[in-house]
Order: sequence, then C-alpha cells, then structure tokens
Amino acid sequence: MASHRRPSGPASGASGARPARPVGSATRGTTNPNRLRRMDRWIAAAHGSALRRTARAEGRAVAVDLGYGAAPWTPVELLERLRTACPTAEVAGVEIDAERVAAARPYARAGLTFVRGGFEVPLPGGVRPALIRAANVLRQYGEDEVPAAWALLTERLGPDGLLVEGTCDEAGRRHVWVALGPEGPRTVTFAAHLATLDAPSDLAERLPKALIHRNVAGEAVHTFLRDFDRAWAAAAPYAPLGARQRWIRTASALSADWPLTDGPGRWRQGELTVAWAAVAPRGMGHVTRLPRAPRE
Repeated sequence: MASHRRPSGPASGASGARPARPVGSATRGTTNPNRLRRMDRWIAAAHGSALRRTARAEGRAVAVDLGYGAAPWTPVELLERLRTACPTAEVAGVEIDAERVAAARPYARAGLTFVRGGFEVPLPGGVRPALIRAANVLRQYGEDEVPAAWALLTERLGPDGLLVEGTCDEAGRRHVWVALGPEGPRTVTFAAHLATLDAPSDLAERLPKALIHRNVAGEAVHTFLRDFDRAWAAAAPYAPLGARQRWIRTASALSADWPLTDGPGRWRQGELTVAWAAVAPRGMGHVTRLPRAPRE
C-alpha cells in the first residue's frame, strides 16, 4: 500500500477541510496470480456462512482486499473464490497508490470495484465490510505498529466480520495468517504446499509481523513450532503414504497438547489452525479487544 503516514488512526478535521490522506505506506506492489489461493480457500470455508448471513441480513456482503498491489489479480481471484461460498459476495480492492487504482479500474465489473485508501478502508456509503483480507501488508511495518493497524481494521468490520492478516511467499506455497473478529485476534493458521515442506518450522519465515520476531526461546510460538517439528519427525513412518498423510498424523498428535481449532477436513488441505491465545506474544495471550487506535 503512497503515503509516509503510519497506521496511527484516520485523521479527522473540521467540516470543509480537505479529505484526509489514506492511512498507511505503499507496499512493494509485487503480486502473482494464484498467490493467495490457500488463504482464499480457507476464508471461503471458515467464513462462508458468516458472509451468507450478512448478505441475508444486509442485502450485501462486501469483502475488502487491502493493499492488492501493482496488479488486480488478487481481488479478481478473491471474488471468484468467495462466490463459491456466497454467490452474492462483492469485493472492493483498496490500494493506497492512486496509479495502481487507476490501472485496476478497467477490470471492475458487477461485484468488483477498486477504491483508493489505506487502513481507514473508505468504502462508499460507509459500508462496513464482512471481510478484510490484508496479505503481505504489515510485513513492512514495525511490530509495535501492528496493534494500531489491527485496531483500525477491526473497527471497520461489520458485527459478523473477519480480518485475515498474514504473509506468504511469492509462489503462495507457504503462508501463515491471523484471523481477527471485532473483539480481537482468534486464531493463527499455518498452510503449506506439503510436497515442498522439509519441516513445519520452514513456515517460520512467513510468520505475520506480530509473531515473526517472537520465534525465540521463551515465546509460545517458538515452543509451538518446536513441538510441530517433533510431531512431524515422529510421523516419518507415514511419509511413504504421502506428505498429506504425514501432515494429518502430525496434526493429530499435536492436538493432544495444543488447542487446534480445525480437524482432518482442513488438515487434508495442508492447513493447521491453532487458537491465538496459545501462541500469542507475551502480554497478548488473552487479548479480547484491541486498544482503540489513537486519533490524530
């Protein structure tokens, strides 16, 4: 996502003042088709029923692809994948760079729009989104800036809304994301192309900004990844049956000591989801509501 401002809250001014600049900084903008497929499939499965409820209650369910980059592939793909779960879903691609928005607008169609904005998510008509997806956006920010960004985004959500924020590699083979509701963070999901995975801890380099610097002794996410690797090693006899069977056996063993929130249906997809409180950084383990972002 082009501004030098950090996510300290949307500026407010007197009536008649110039509109506030978008909140945030430009990302590198690199994106590849199909890069976010793992996240999209998880969202459709985990949040599809909520999207349908919102569509019935409000007449529409709007999802936001925040910071989609220099090309509009990810919002186009998000619309296609969400409509497998909610046929009336709409997507708004939100980008802070005006030139990127202009370049994307020829791809707009019914249910797909492009808007200039940042963490304030300025949807027309004050619409509150049922979903905000922010992939590879907070990677460039400091760890101490994450709570304010999360707070800004979750404050924009509708009552049944979900924020999904995380990081993946350029090919979309390794991905880790946090899911947050209006009340705060809920879960962390690890997803991988299993045939290319040597050990679960390979995913550590894709931890979201809130966790990536906490993969050190004494932090819960470090302990989790250690136990994940141990369970993977113990499941080595299942490797001849394929990486998927080994992953399923690993997840089953890990669930004895860690509060996994999914099951074999998602494990088969190369995913594993754990409760946020179990792996959160010290001091954030029992967050139920994020602090409000300060107003400028």
